[in-house]
Amino acid sequence: MRAFADGFVAVLLPAYLLALGLGTWEVGLLATTTLLGSALATLAVGAWGHRFHRSHVLSFAAVLMAATGFAFAASSSFWPLLIIAFVGTLNPSSGDVSLFLPLEHARLAEVTDGETRTALFARYSFTGSLFGAFGSLAAALPGYLGSWPYMSPLNALRAMFVLYGAIGCVVWLLYQRLPNPQGHEVKAPTPLAQSRAVVIRLAALFSVDSFAGGLVVNALLALWLFQRFDMSVASAGAFFFWSGLCSAASQLAAPRLAKRIGLLNTMVFTHIPASLCLIAAAFASSLYASLALLIIRSLLSQMDVPARSAFVMSVVTPAERTAAASFTAVPRSLASAAGPTIGGALFSIGWLAAPLVTCGLLKIAYDIAIWRSFRNVSLPE
Repeated sequence: MRAFADGFVAVLLPAYLLALGLGTWEVGLLATTTLLGSALATLAVGAWGHRFHRSHVLSFAAVLMAATGFAFAASSSFWPLLIIAFVGTLNPSSGDVSLFLPLEHARLAEVTDGETRTALFARYSFTGSLFGAFGSLAAALPGYLGSWPYMSPLNALRAMFVLYGAIGCVVWLLYQRLPNPQGHEVKAPTPLAQSRAVVIRLAALFSVDSFAGGLVVNALLALWLFQRFDMSVASAGAFFFWSGLCSAASQLAAPRLAKRIGLLNTMVFTHIPASLCLIAAAFASSLYASLALLIIRSLLSQMDVPARSAFVMSVVTPAERTAAASFTAVPRSLASAAGPTIGGALFSIGWLAAPLVTCGLLKIAYDIAIWRSFRNVSLPE
């Protein structure tokens, strides 16, 4: 449900803000603010979340999601929207970068281990990507709603943020029905101790990947398609639907590939070709060539998601998993927070290819660095 909501918000966020009269730089700034707020919330979960029961924190996050959607739909001015974007749960990217992530990862890691854990994270990521794809397809709904009598195009866009808030309410109800884990939660007296050095190294490397990804979050990639090829919102939604399906399907292949070549090699050797496709898409002369390259990228770029999640959970102690998931997830929001503002600024001065090329080059540098840093590390499971 969260992924479905994130799917249509990532596509509709720039369209909604432009409809309110904001510029491309302000769209990028708002996207940056959402990522920065998510980063600080995730950091707070890592620092203090071990003191509370995870189900209570998850319920609070769902309430915040509902409030975010309703408040965003009711606002029209830049500054209120900026504040809501900072404290809320909006996600302008194609991946889960919210405070939900470390809590759910730690909960999943409690119920399995070894190769089974990689498969479980693959199913978890697959489900999220699949419903995220359907969410992207739902971005065409405002065009349909706008044809109704007494429903303006702007109000049709507002209705989608009301839907986002309603989904937050459903998520809260679903969290109340989660079964309690067998036994007691493993809690650590401090967030990180034994695994501190490994987590710091991973967080530093993830920050490079996250900053690069922030340059082409889905909201900005949609904006790039709007400006470069004059693509419609409905067509962009359809593209992100198929792109999301390709990402979802690729994640199911990750466990088998990881079993053959290892978690780290799966993360690296699928990521580099995806980055090359992104760079090539920036220079494609036609819409169809660009979309084809982006689809190939989708088939490869998300294979590392379940492998990375399983890798992080495997190299830290069980008591430190919530903190490790938080402190390695924070760069996915914090470091990427600068990306949308920079990308939006580059778009505003006409450098449309620059964000895509920079993203691809930085991601390749990250892949090489993480492979060199952890290629000799043996996993305990």
